[in-house]
Amino acid sequence: MSAMRDAIAVLLAGGQGERLWPLTRDRAKPAVPFGALYRIIDITLSNCINSDLRRVFVLTQYKALSLNRHVRAGWSPLAGLGDYIEVLTPQMRVSKEWYQGTADAVYQNIYSIGSERSKYVFILSGDHIYKMNYAKMLQQHVDSGADVTVATIQIPTQEASKQFGVIEVDQDWRIKGFEEKPEFPKESPHHRGNCNASMGIYVFNTQLMIPILLADSEDAKSHHDFGKDILPRIINKHRVFAYNFVDENSKDALYWRDVGTIDAYYEANMDLVSVSPVFNLYDSAWPLRTWIHQYPPVKFVFADKDRMGVAVDSIVAGGSIISGGRVSHSVVGANVRVNSYCEVAESIIYNHVNVGRHSRIRRAIIDRHVSLPEKTEIGYDLEADRRRFHVTDSGIVVVVRQESLIEEPETA
Repeated sequence: MSAMRDAIAVLLAGGQGERLWPLTRDRAKPAVPFGALYRIIDITLSNCINSDLRRVFVLTQYKALSLNRHVRAGWSPLAGLGDYIEVLTPQMRVSKEWYQGTADAVYQNIYSIGSERSKYVFILSGDHIYKMNYAKMLQQHVDSGADVTVATIQIPTQEASKQFGVIEVDQDWRIKGFEEKPEFPKESPHHRGNCNASMGIYVFNTQLMIPILLADSEDAKSHHDFGKDILPRIINKHRVFAYNFVDENSKDALYWRDVGTIDAYYEANMDLVSVSPVFNLYDSAWPLRTWIHQYPPVKFVFADKDRMGVAVDSIVAGGSIISGGRVSHSVVGANVRVNSYCEVAESIIYNHVNVGRHSRIRRAIIDRHVSLPEKTEIGYDLEADRRRFHVTDSGIVVVVRQESLIEEPETA
């Protein structure tokens, strides 16, 4: 029997996502849309299904209503006895506080985890873009006799400076040191010029994880974080190994993106629309799942010389109508209307957006349910944009609805 049947996953999806503000004003970070059809959490959940990891707890916390509904609608009906993807909201069974860190989030759900009687527990994050077969990681974990295995990716040492947690390994990939965002990362003995950066993905032997989390919960000085506290504390006491990331994306360069900032999130979406996309949504060998409303096909209307409905080098979701406007190098969600004489370029348009006639949009992210008046210009005068919208240092303009809701509406 596959070792994956003895494993469960705990997917951390409760992040507030302050660096993605204002996209996280009304939703949790893992619920932020991605690639026209998906939400960020769908990438990790698809990895689970494709890896035959079919028992998953999703830990939510911050503004999680839309995330809960998305998981319930799109991911709950798993075939097979004992399979599930289940949302766990903070229960405060072992604490009266909200989650204080990644380790504390898992600790506060220790009863649910323990009741599963699994041999192995994966700890996953819900806000990264990558394709990974977790079964390969577990196989190495079992073969090496590890107590804990940490997924790592090769990053050039100069790029990793002050950006990643860096893991020091020996020739057998056993971890012998860890530094949190060092200025001078230690070079990997296996790949010169690169370091082993932590991906925030862990496999624990369940019998070891539970007492480790119990001890951490009683440490008043701990940040209750896997990277900052748990990993440095256990590497000299237990068999802790690194797993070198094997990319299922089938490209020359490894693809793993932390989309925790507006700029990183924007670039990850732009990675999708090139002729040969850096991150491939069309790989039947590694399908990505999600839940969407049933919309009619995309429609392109008007073929006049100066009023042509067209989209090039773009992704457009169902129900959208490109009505006499031009869309280029953009990601367009569902039920979007781009009206006559409009130009939308290098932008991300969420669901249910209306772009008024004669508008020009460039290098922008337009949130759902925004209706842009005729002759709107965004991305051409950044000083004017800053007086109305959020603009990043690199010039990405983020437009959200004026009214702030407690949660984003149920309609997708």
